[in-house]
Amino acid sequence: MYGICNLSIVPCRKEPSDRSEMVTQLLFGDIFEIITREGNWCNIKTAYDNYDCWIDKKQFLPIAQQTFDLLNTDDIVCSNEFVQLINHKNTSNLLPIVIGSTLPNFENGECLIENQTYSFEGETIKGNLPNGKNGILDTAVQFLNAPYLWGGKSPFGIDCSGFTQMVYKLNGVKLKRDAYQQAEQGEILSFVEEAEAGDLAFFDNEEGRIVHVGIVLDNNKIIHAAGKVRIDGFDHHGIFNNDKKDYSHQLRLLKRIV
Repeated sequence: MYGICNLSIVPCRKEPSDRSEMVTQLLFGDIFEIITREGNWCNIKTAYDNYDCWIDKKQFLPIAQQTFDLLNTDDIVCSNEFVQLINHKNTSNLLPIVIGSTLPNFENGECLIENQTYSFEGETIKGNLPNGKNGILDTAVQFLNAPYLWGGKSPFGIDCSGFTQMVYKLNGVKLKRDAYQQAEQGEILSFVEEAEAGDLAFFDNEEGRIVHVGIVLDNNKIIHAAGKVRIDGFDHHGIFNNDKKDYSHQLRLLKRIV
């Protein structure tokens, strides 16, 4: 079985319980495979990043495998506005969607999900790095001051890897969901001096596990989600918190994705 997110934002849990931690979110238009069911919960695997999690069975629309397969091969068209309304034409209901939401089968201002038609008049974005690495930087700074939220992927709450994933998604590049997974992608850089604006920097904890990621900027700066999306100093030691005047994260490695 397969499904699509037809709500603004849906929490995805680690376990089948409302009390379980949120590990990621579905945004409007995200598709997934349903692996199993347990009571009111569905264990799913997301199509975009193969993420395994649980969602409430009342918070999605079932779709046919043919629809899933088609949407999974199409180029992704995303909303490129922080918040915009999409109109469900079958019911005339308006739904707010956030930046990075997917617009399935989008053409001439409308998207189609099975027999459900939605109209969208906002700004959209499609394609692979339409503005090069500059596009990544332009997108990243749009999220400045978005509050940190574990498992979040929207400007109203986002975590470090959700931030990097969404910034890259809006520029046509797929990243995996968690920081340690993203660290497996791309080309390793040996020195901070090699890094260009738009590259990713990863940071570990005392046990050596990668627990944080940010996007390198020019002039020894980095943009990352820690408390909020912020810009701090960055060098071969790690991230220098401009407010606390101390290092907050220890650099583990640098990766060039594009």
